[in-house]
Amino acid sequence: MVPVSTGWVECANVMETPKIALVVHGGSWEIPDALVDAHRRGCDVALAVGLDRLRGGASALDAVEAAVRSLESDPTFDAGYGTFLNRDGVVELDAGLMDGESLASGAVASVTGVPHPVTLARRVLERGVDRLVVGPGAEALAVEYGVETVDPDALVTEEKRAWWRAHRDRPSTAIFEPQPCGTVGAVALDASGRIAAATSTGGLPGKRRGRVGDSPLVGSGFYADSATGGASASGHGEAIMTVGLSRLVVERLAHESTPAAAAATAIAALASPRVRGVGGVIVLDVTGRFGVAFNTSRMARAWCGGDGTLGTAVDP
Repeated sequence: MVPVSTGWVECANVMETPKIALVVHGGSWEIPDALVDAHRRGCDVALAVGLDRLRGGASALDAVEAAVRSLESDPTFDAGYGTFLNRDGVVELDAGLMDGESLASGAVASVTGVPHPVTLARRVLERGVDRLVVGPGAEALAVEYGVETVDPDALVTEEKRAWWRAHRDRPSTAIFEPQPCGTVGAVALDASGRIAAATSTGGLPGKRRGRVGDSPLVGSGFYADSATGGASASGHGEAIMTVGLSRLVVERLAHESTPAAAAATAIAALASPRVRGVGGVIVLDVTGRFGVAFNTSRMARAWCGGDGTLGTAVDP
């Protein structure tokens, strides 16, 4: 049995009237002691950004986009600026988000030169024609929709370039090498009771060009339903896709006593002998209760519960 950490125990109060709530994460990895503070700070800043939007009356979709954009700007994480390079020395980004009220989603994958792929995914959702657009097609949409673009090299840090040069002659086989640097995500509940979820990533270090993991796939990397709740995942993408982790945990909200229990059940499925996956998931229900579970040593997250309780954690 793989041990499962359920993280911080969420608020016990169940409110009749929905209140704003937000949970963000900076990845489920083997985060070393030296990087814990940076992960805490990054999650704290993203939480503050998203909460500012919610407190100003913005929608849950606005809040998760804003929070994830903050995380994409922080090179602590494997999303947006500072992402790991693929085998060819290129940054390829994936992102997706979902509006739990309409069940509409938008996602992009294998995009280069787009510092905030979550915003491009939002435009895909809003146009309502496509759900997932990849590669050059997504990059063309960024220009068409007026989404910010940059020279792809502007997203590369010297640290990540040096790692690529040191490792480019061998295949990347360990998903936690050379250092933890995780997928990011957010789930929000707004004052109208709407739920939204978003996830963004640069994928595995040294991944094959064109490889796409769970992050931009609705039901795997993210899922939201305003009748139940929302979730965002991080970890071994292929395994997360196998179990449909984010949709699984949202579905379990109807059967478990707490969001933490729903998350733990989903991570147990991810870690089962047939799948043997590693990762974590955050979940928020429509009453403002939230939970987290992961079977890595640490998962970076920050939260504001429906009762206003604030917190940040990296350890179990």
